[in-house]
Amino acid sequence: MGFIQLLKKGNKSSGIAALGNTLLAIIKGIAAAISGSGAMFATTIHSIADAVNQGFVYFGSALAEKEPTKRFPTGFGRVVNLFVLVAVIVISIMAYETIHKGWEVIQHPEASTNLWLNVGVLIVSIIVDGYILIKTMKEIAHESRSSATGMQIIPESFKNIGYAAPPTRLVFYEDLVATFGSLIALIFVLVSHVTGQYFWDGIGTMLIGVLLIGIALKIGYDNTIGLIGVAAPARVEEKVVETIFNDKAVVDISKMRVVQEGRQYHVEAYIELKKGLSLAEADDIKFRVRDKVLGLPDIDDVVLGIIESDDKQTWQTDKNKGDDGSE
Repeated sequence: MGFIQLLKKGNKSSGIAALGNTLLAIIKGIAAAISGSGAMFATTIHSIADAVNQGFVYFGSALAEKEPTKRFPTGFGRVVNLFVLVAVIVISIMAYETIHKGWEVIQHPEASTNLWLNVGVLIVSIIVDGYILIKTMKEIAHESRSSATGMQIIPESFKNIGYAAPPTRLVFYEDLVATFGSLIALIFVLVSHVTGQYFWDGIGTMLIGVLLIGIALKIGYDNTIGLIGVAAPARVEEKVVETIFNDKAVVDISKMRVVQEGRQYHVEAYIELKKGLSLAEADDIKFRVRDKVLGLPDIDDVVLGIIESDDKQTWQTDKNKGDDGSE
């Protein structure tokens, strides 16, 4: 697969967010240089961090789509987690610089100039970041197979964020903080101007830095466990189990694990078949079940083993329970 084809498969949310935040970083940087506002400087740094991270993660998500090779037979799904962890380092550095700048403003408060320039830029920032955030919420609904529409996507995005791809989660958290960060900067710029107490500008700057630290810790944790290899969400596992049991020849699942790698899932299972089947029949059933599981969204790899039923029910589902909940 060529480089351009890979880029086309990159995470759309991170690509759009990278472009949007690059534009915002340029506009905010000009406003910060003209006005000297600490809060404006902080939100400029935030936009630079977001643009770098999201661009970096976009390329990582594209690389994760690369086909498996002999050297890497399980594919490159976890590469995107590694790219996101590097992005976390960038966020952490930017958080330190933001807090340091805020502390300097508190110790040596100075009046910023061009109030309405700052206000106008921050309002534009809230609108742009808010737009990117809404687009990302729609992407979460798509990736989590949610049927939510309209305003319902807002609560559903928080509810289903665990089912989204790592790059989408990064964009969601970063733009959530970016939107609120711009709002905080706007509030403290106005408070500083109205009260004449310009240390408020520094407090707002430090608050944005603290938000950056919080998002770095959250994203870092999520992607660290992703690199180790984390179990798939319960809803994904339940769908796999339902698909396996839908085959009438399957009477039980002896053992199964579903592991998440990037935005893909790998299934390994031993299924018990009804007694009396020939080896050829059992083999046909195995491939039939495997193909059905592979047909599920985001299932990238399925390894099935088959064994004859031991007449003991190991895997409990509503299908093999009685009405009273007993077997």
